[in-house]
Amino acid sequence: MKRFIEGVDRSQSTLFPDRLEDWIGDDNAVRVVDVFVDELDLGGLGFGRVQPLSTGRPGYHPSLLLKLYIYGYLNRVQSSRRLEREAGRNVEVMWLTRRLVPDHKTIADFRKDNGPAIRKVCARFVALCRQLGLLADAGVAIDGSKFKAVNARDRNFTRAKMKRRMAQIEKSVGRYLDQLDSADRQEPSLGRTTKIDRLADKITKLREEMQRLEKLEVRMLGEPDQQISLTDPDARSMATSGRGSGVVGYNVQAAVDTRHHLIVAHEVTNEGNDRAQLSAMATKTKAALETDRLDVVVDRGYFDGEEILACHDDGITVTLPKPLTSGAKAKGRFGKQDFVYLAEDDVYRCPAGERLVYHYTNQERGLSLRRYWATVCRVCAIKDRCTTAKERRITRWEHEDVLDVVQQRLDEHPEKMKQRRETVEHPFGTIKYWMGYTHFQMKTLKRVGTEMALHVLAYNLKRVINIFGIRPLIAALSAA
Repeated sequence: MKRFIEGVDRSQSTLFPDRLEDWIGDDNAVRVVDVFVDELDLGGLGFGRVQPLSTGRPGYHPSLLLKLYIYGYLNRVQSSRRLEREAGRNVEVMWLTRRLVPDHKTIADFRKDNGPAIRKVCARFVALCRQLGLLADAGVAIDGSKFKAVNARDRNFTRAKMKRRMAQIEKSVGRYLDQLDSADRQEPSLGRTTKIDRLADKITKLREEMQRLEKLEVRMLGEPDQQISLTDPDARSMATSGRGSGVVGYNVQAAVDTRHHLIVAHEVTNEGNDRAQLSAMATKTKAALETDRLDVVVDRGYFDGEEILACHDDGITVTLPKPLTSGAKAKGRFGKQDFVYLAEDDVYRCPAGERLVYHYTNQERGLSLRRYWATVCRVCAIKDRCTTAKERRITRWEHEDVLDVVQQRLDEHPEKMKQRRETVEHPFGTIKYWMGYTHFQMKTLKRVGTEMALHVLAYNLKRVINIFGIRPLIAALSAA
C-alpha cells in the first residue's frame, strides 16, 4: 500500500497520556456541561438522593447522571443503553463521569424519577441566560409544532377511524362469506376442504377483531375527547399542515427570543390546536423573563378573542393576523372585514356606503355580543353580493376594540410575521433533526415533558456556546 498514508501496526505498543485531563482540550464543550451542573443546587431543584444513605450499597450522585444526560442530548444520544456504552468507550464521557459506567437501568430510572427537577434545570439555564444579558429585549415569537409519540397511528382510534375500521372488517367478512358459499357448491376434494377451513379461520379472526374494537369503542366514547391511544395513553391524533395528513403525538409550544433564538419557555400539550395556548404561554414567558411588559408575535392559529384580551390585561402586547376563513367570503359575498367600524358613532359602514346601527346585545358562550344592521338592505343594489337574508347583520364583541388594535399593529408592522417565521421555525427544525424520525422515546405526558426539557436545555446550551464561545461561557457560568 505504497503512496498512501499508513496507520500504525495494531500490535505495536503505544504510550497514551497518563491523565484523562490531557485528552480534553480547554475549548471542549464537555467542560461547559461539567461547570454548569457543578454550579447547580441539585437539592434545591428537587433531585433525589443528593445526600447519601447511611446504609446499603452506595449510589451514583445525581450530578453525574445529569451530566451524562445533558452530554447525551447535546450529541444526539438519548437512549440509556447508548449512554451506558458511551460511558465505557467515549473519552469525553469518561472524563465527565470520572470513568464511572452506570447501568442503563440506573440511567433510565434517573430520568424517569427526576422529571420535575430536570424541567427546573432547563428553567434555571434560561435564568442564567437572562443574567448574562441575552434576553434583554423582551420580545418573543410563540408557535406550536407536532411531535410524534411512541404510539403508532394504527394504535390510535377516533370515532371516524373506528367507524372506518369496522366498515372495513364488515366488508372483508362479507367477501369471505361469499367465497365460502362458492366453495360449498364445489365438488368435495382436499383442496376444497383446506380452502373452507382457511376461510372459516379468517372469518373467526375478523369477528374476534370486531368484538375487540367494540370494547375499545366503549372505552373511547368514555374519554373527554372521544379518542384513545393504546401504546401511549396521553398521545393524541393531530392534524398537521400537510393536506390530509396527521400525526399521533404531542403539540409542543415554544416561546423563542427574537434576537438570539433562545427558547425562553416551552410546554408539552396534547391539544391538537393552538387556539387556547396563547395567554398561558405568554404569561409563562413573561415570568421567565421577569419583565413587566412583553411583545409577542404569533400566527393566526392562536387567534382567540378571550386569549388576546387576557394578554392585553396582563401587559402583553400581541401581534397576529385575523383568520381569513369566512362563510360569506367563500361563497363570493362580502366578509366582515369589508365593513368599516366607525367608533365615534358606534356604527358600521357597509360596502354600499350605508350605516349599520346598533340594535341589541345578547350573550353567547359567556360573551357579550352587539348586533348591528341597516333597514335599507332590502332595496340595496348590491344585496346579492352581501347577504341572502332580509338584511346583513354584523356582530361585534364588547372587547372588539382590543382585536382592532392588534390588526392595526400588524398593518403597521407587517414584517413581524416574517420575523416570527425566521425565529421559531429554526428551533423546532433543529430539535426534530436531533430527535430523529421517531421523535419522542418516552410515554405519557409527564415523561414526554421531561424528555422535551432535556432537548430544550441542550438546544439552548449549544446556542449560548455559539454566541459566547466555550472559554468565555465557562468563565461567565463560574461567576454567575
